[in-house]
Amino acid sequence: MARGTHVFADRKAAGVALGHAARRMRLRSPITVLALPRGGVPVGYEVARALHAPLDVLVVRKIGLPGEPEVAIGAIAAGGVLVQERAAARYLDTLGVAFQGLADAERVELERRERAYRADAAPLQLAGQTVLLVDDGLATGCTMLAALRAARKAGARSVVVAAPVASQEATALVGREADAMLVLETPPDLFAIGQWYENFGQVEDAEVCSLLTRHRETVTETSILDA
Repeated sequence: MARGTHVFADRKAAGVALGHAARRMRLRSPITVLALPRGGVPVGYEVARALHAPLDVLVVRKIGLPGEPEVAIGAIAAGGVLVQERAAARYLDTLGVAFQGLADAERVELERRERAYRADAAPLQLAGQTVLLVDDGLATGCTMLAALRAARKAGARSVVVAAPVASQEATALVGREADAMLVLETPPDLFAIGQWYENFGQVEDAEVCSLLTRHRETVTETSILDA
């Protein structure tokens, strides 16, 4: 597909398409959908609806190269998980910056987001679950790899990674540790995730909280009707 071609109208449309594909996988129950905030939450919301599964967030923070924050050199996730790109040491030695210091700075924001998104709600229990990790796209795969390891550390029985679009490099990297991968588009040259969306606006904290609350209320209402 040509560079710059849009495939998905927005994250909602991408989530609907990903949800249909996830249903065809016939994943083993029980299933929990964990979305990576912020951009992965609108996608994960639609996937969880399609699977009639619980939805939560798995907060991950990319560690960016100083001066070029869009260049991922690592990532952190809940549970103390830390992933470092192989080239990070070479970059940081040149700049005289310590990787651990960058990780500690990102951890402050990670903890803030966990408090903001969950409020008083406890994280979903992952022991014995098939966990479906969802993001709006995988560029380097570094943040998703951190999320995958965090889900395993939390006791997930199996971990499936799902995204509407991913680079071939990220798919290979994450695929080595995931139990299964579900990626709708794997272009040979992925320069930016946003190129694959007509509307790729910023997702704010308020939207993340709203979608999580809406899904919890829907699951509660369904449980009452089925009782």
